[in-house]
Amino acid sequence: MLGATAAATMLPTIALGAEGTKMYGMLGRMKAQPGKRDELLALLLESSGGMPGCLSYVVAKDVKDPNAIWITEAWDSKEHHDASLKLPQVQAAIAKARPLIAGFDSSAETEPVGGVGLKR
Repeated sequence: MLGATAAATMLPTIALGAEGTKMYGMLGRMKAQPGKRDELLALLLESSGGMPGCLSYVVAKDVKDPNAIWITEAWDSKEHHDASLKLPQVQAAIAKARPLIAGFDSSAETEPVGGVGLKR
């Protein structure tokens, strides 16, 4: 049996954003119009750079659905995420992406606590 000190050292450390706030995360599954997934993926990837407070923005193909995309995001804070939606490159990408998107079928807000690639 582990002592209290040993057990405490095994607990995950809570990761905090740059301002000492809790990190903010989102997971979502987007559906592209049939045959438009690669075009939508390229658009999402080219518009995702230079977003202040963005710690991770990963887009991935769903292996079972040829039109589905998963997006996983981690941010310093919810405020950084919300501010990103007002950036000119994000606004332009949203306008270009609308005709390529068939819908969204699942999403979740998360509170990242750490992991590979999330150095705090």
